[in-house]
Amino acid sequence: MLKYIWMVIQDLFVTVTLVSLIHAEIRIRFGKNCLRISRAGILTGVVSSVILAVVKNTTNKIISSRWNHRIYIVILLFTLAFLIFRMVFGRSGRESEAGKVLTCIAGAGLSAAWIFYSLPGSIAYPFTFNTMGNGYWSWYFFSRLIGWLLAFLVLALYAALLYRCACGIRKKTLPSAVLFLSAAANALYCLCRFFVPWVNRAKWLDWPVPFDRDRHAWASALVRFGSDYAMLFIWITAVLVLLLLAAFFAENTHVTQPYDNPAQHRKLRAGNRTRRRQAVGLLLTLALSVVSMSVVKAYDTREVVLSEPETYTVEEDRILVPMDPVSDGHLHRFEFRTKNDINVRWIIVKKPGSASFGVGLDACEVCGNAGYYENNGRVICKRCDVVMNINTIGFKGGCNPIPLSYEVEGGNLVFAIEDLEAGEKEFR
Repeated sequence: MLKYIWMVIQDLFVTVTLVSLIHAEIRIRFGKNCLRISRAGILTGVVSSVILAVVKNTTNKIISSRWNHRIYIVILLFTLAFLIFRMVFGRSGRESEAGKVLTCIAGAGLSAAWIFYSLPGSIAYPFTFNTMGNGYWSWYFFSRLIGWLLAFLVLALYAALLYRCACGIRKKTLPSAVLFLSAAANALYCLCRFFVPWVNRAKWLDWPVPFDRDRHAWASALVRFGSDYAMLFIWITAVLVLLLLAAFFAENTHVTQPYDNPAQHRKLRAGNRTRRRQAVGLLLTLALSVVSMSVVKAYDTREVVLSEPETYTVEEDRILVPMDPVSDGHLHRFEFRTKNDINVRWIIVKKPGSASFGVGLDACEVCGNAGYYENNGRVICKRCDVVMNINTIGFKGGCNPIPLSYEVEGGNLVFAIEDLEAGEKEFR
């Protein structure tokens, strides 16, 4: 669940911010009538994203690297056009019908391009949900679906509140400045990503100038900067939004507009309270987004350290593990170094309400040798985070540990070294 909350928010935060600010800018500068063009751009981006997501995940006709390379060009061109048209035709006294239409079309195109770039991947996440063979009517699927939907809910609330604050602020130049800076910053990120295929010498890229590492060191530096500091552009966008909502909240703390009677004063105060609540709501959704992309992401992607292997006794060609220490219901890990100098791990856990043990290699056919760990009495796969049914450990299939044969003899679990050496292929 947590994985898809922070992934969706991280993928769409910049897009949602820019689209909301562009939509607000068009309303502020050119009136409600021009919003039809902006809405058409947003709708075009959403519909085309859904189509692309379905085609990409049901056929092999879409190569993401090629599509992204073209979309970067579109984003850069529409960003340049929108910012130029906004400066030329958006000033007081210089508006014209043709200028309004051109600016709105450029803004709508920029919104559509950003949506088409970032939304298909987020829409497609349910195609990749790992249900471990349990189907779509299982907790494995619905837990991930809930996280996915919660992320979209947070972003929808964030977009609505950001649009209201941007439209309602009395300092009309501030939303424009925030939009200009965030659009320029994220256009720089697209420019950094644009040169990736050239630097990597992608075979499909028909580039007229062959890449030379010495002559084109600037391109390598640009690509590294975009890769190493990808999150920086998101944090810049978040800080700019924070400045906007702080100014919006501050200008509504006191009534500064003139009024003729107490009734008008009360009405102005009520309006200020409503706008302050909008600012607080925007702050909460912004905080949720930032926490998801930082704290939740760090927690979800933390490195799980496997427990240290426990001791056992070697007797000729057998390994003896005393039953008493491994009968406490917790996961116990063991390790054996084969003749080929490969460490083979296996786990033992006492099955609840049973005299039998769940025994298997510390690896599975689905996730390889990532291993398993215990958390709050649950056995969890380190790679895919699937919680094992302890009663099925020792049986083949799914993400279960690869079964390992054993015998019970004189209060010990006895393992044949031959069987452990046969499992070394899973740990190479």
